[in-house]
Amino acid sequence: MYKLQFKPFDKTPKYKQIVQSVITDIERGTLKKGDQLPSISELSAEYYLARDTVEKAYRELRERGFCTSVQGKGYYVQAPDNNKIKILLVFNKLSSYKKIIYYAFLQALGDRATVDLQIHHYSASLFQEIIEKNLGKYNYYVVMPHFTQDLDKADYRAVLNSIPAEELVFLDKDLTDYKRDVLTVYQDFDKDIFTALEGVQDLLEKYQKLVLVLPSVGNNYPVEIAWGFRTFCINAGKEFAVKEHALNEVLEPGTAYVVVETTDLAELIKKVRQTPYLLGREIGILSFNASTLKELLGITVITTDFESMGRTAAELLLDKQRVKVKNPFYTIRRGSL
Repeated sequence: MYKLQFKPFDKTPKYKQIVQSVITDIERGTLKKGDQLPSISELSAEYYLARDTVEKAYRELRERGFCTSVQGKGYYVQAPDNNKIKILLVFNKLSSYKKIIYYAFLQALGDRATVDLQIHHYSASLFQEIIEKNLGKYNYYVVMPHFTQDLDKADYRAVLNSIPAEELVFLDKDLTDYKRDVLTVYQDFDKDIFTALEGVQDLLEKYQKLVLVLPSVGNNYPVEIAWGFRTFCINAGKEFAVKEHALNEVLEPGTAYVVVETTDLAELIKKVRQTPYLLGREIGILSFNASTLKELLGITVITTDFESMGRTAAELLLDKQRVKVKNPFYTIRRGSL
C-alpha cells in the first residue's frame, strides 16, 4: 500500500499534506502514471483521517491533473502534461537589485520550472497570508526572510515551519538560529562590510573619521550592516558615526562616508562639489551596490553578486541540495576613496 509522507502533528492542513505527498512522489518517480492510489476508506483507516479530508485531497489532485478517478474502481495517478517544477518566490521588496536576482534565477531554471513572484514588504502578517493561500500548491517556496513589521501580529517562524523543510529555500538572509535544515543562499551582512573595509584599509589610512549613512526609518536595512561597520572602526582605531541621511551633513576634511542609499550618495557628491575639497583625497565615498551610474561617476563600491545569488539558488534547488552557501561579496576600487 502507498505510504504517505504524513505528519499528524504538523500544522499544515492534513488534506494539503496528502496532496503534496502524492505530487512529490509523482515528481520523484515513486508514483508512476497508471498506479492506483489507496481508496478513500483505506487512507482514512490507515492515518485516522476523516473521509471528507481524503476526499478533499483527491478532489484537488484531480483538479490539478495529478490523478483521475474511474467509477467503481478508484483513483489512479495521471501525471499532468506540464511536469515543470512550480516555485513561489516571496521577496521582501522589489528593487533594481532584486530584479537582477529574479532574472538570474529564471535564466538558470530555464524551461524546467514556472515561477510566481509575490512581495511581503517586510510584513510578517502579509507573509503569513501569502503562504496560507499557497501552501501545498508549489514544489518550492523561496523566501527572503527580512521581517520588521507586524511582528506582534504574526509569528513568521511558525509560518516558515508550516512549509516542509525540503521545499523551503532562504534567499539573501540566513536565519542563524533556525533549527531546520533548508537550502540557503545568503549575505553575511556584518562580516561582509567588515571584510570589505579591511580590504580597502590602505585607502582609508588618510581618513580620521568614517561615517555610515544608513536610513533606519522606512527602509528596513539589516542592522548587521551597522554592527560590522562599528566593529571595523573600533578595531582600526577610527572615529566613527552612524547617521540617518546626508541632507544636513557638514563636510569636514579627513572624513570618508559609507553610503547605502543612492539619494544620500547624490547629496554627498553635490556637497563635495560645493566645497574646495577633492573627492578621494580630503573626502572619501564608498557606496553599496554597483551600478552603471556609479561606474561613470568613479564611485568605489562594495557589493554582493546579485546575479550569482539568483543563479546559485536555482542550480542548488534543481539539484535538490539543502546546503548553506554564502554569496560572493566584493569591492570595486575607483577614485572616490
